[in-house]
Amino acid sequence: MQPITLSGSPGSPYTRKMLSLLRFRHIPYRFVRRGIGQPKDLPQSKVDLLPTFYLGNEEGELEAVVDSTPIIRRLENSHLGRSVIPSDPAMQFLDLLIEDYADEWLTKAMFHFRWWHDEDIRHAASVLPIFSNITLHGEQLKAFSKMVTGRQVDRLHVVGSNETTAGIIESSYVRLLELLDVHFQTAPFVFGARPASADFGLFGQLTQLVAFDPTPARLTRQTAPRLQAWVAVMEDLSGLDVEESDWMRASSVTASLRALLAEVGRVYVPVLLANARAINSGRAKFETKVDGALWTQRSFPYKAKCLQWLRHAHARLDEGAREGVDTLLASTGCEALFG
Repeated sequence: MQPITLSGSPGSPYTRKMLSLLRFRHIPYRFVRRGIGQPKDLPQSKVDLLPTFYLGNEEGELEAVVDSTPIIRRLENSHLGRSVIPSDPAMQFLDLLIEDYADEWLTKAMFHFRWWHDEDIRHAASVLPIFSNITLHGEQLKAFSKMVTGRQVDRLHVVGSNETTAGIIESSYVRLLELLDVHFQTAPFVFGARPASADFGLFGQLTQLVAFDPTPARLTRQTAPRLQAWVAVMEDLSGLDVEESDWMRASSVTASLRALLAEVGRVYVPVLLANARAINSGRAKFETKVDGALWTQRSFPYKAKCLQWLRHAHARLDEGAREGVDTLLASTGCEALFG
């Protein structure tokens, strides 16, 4: 089987998410660091996001593909074995929900910490440019660092990081650390003894929060050092043997997993719903309450699509699975997604 080619960067949480997933699934790959030796004959993606996968289309031609969640599902169909999608339909939905939370909410914490605090800005500005060119130095490095910093700080408002929301984001991160610390005392992964796509989503963001950016890394050491170990273990699960019985069943969902779902409902769901209302009414910004405090940010069409995808996935469940999901989500705040 020909290796899959993908390009990305160690400083990209979604790149790390997908590299770890490919290792676990024993899918051969060729990783090209963005900006270093990237073949010029690779196709261009419509949107420049990391990572970019180069996959064959129906005509047998390579196409540039981005967006990790649908790529994971595409790989499930093209490469059998060592699935990261739970076999229980109800758990499949919870997996999708938590992966979406990681990709779309936890990334707010990643971006916020990196480009909000002076120490983190200095660290990111000094290291991130070198990922694309190890030999970069002197005035070239200074200029590249200045350009990267200016561009990323200016984008804080896009993810919702501002004076009003900063405290909400940081408190949510600390709570997540505490919740995962408790959960990983009962199981090594979100849904039992084998990793799901939600694990890789959380891992991607935590590679930066736990192991790169100074402020959240310090919070992690203080709050949940277990997460440092978990991130290190998740980096390469290629040697982990898994069985079907390793999946947690819907009938045996733990209190710690329900607590994680309640955190999703506490912070992510209100933003998803308010953003969708703003998009539907043509408003460029929106306000809502998150954890009892004011949240305000620019509306974002992609987040409205995320809500649509979750609702479609919920609607496609058969009656029994949907009832199981609704029971598990009751009183977590996530039930508001389908009200």
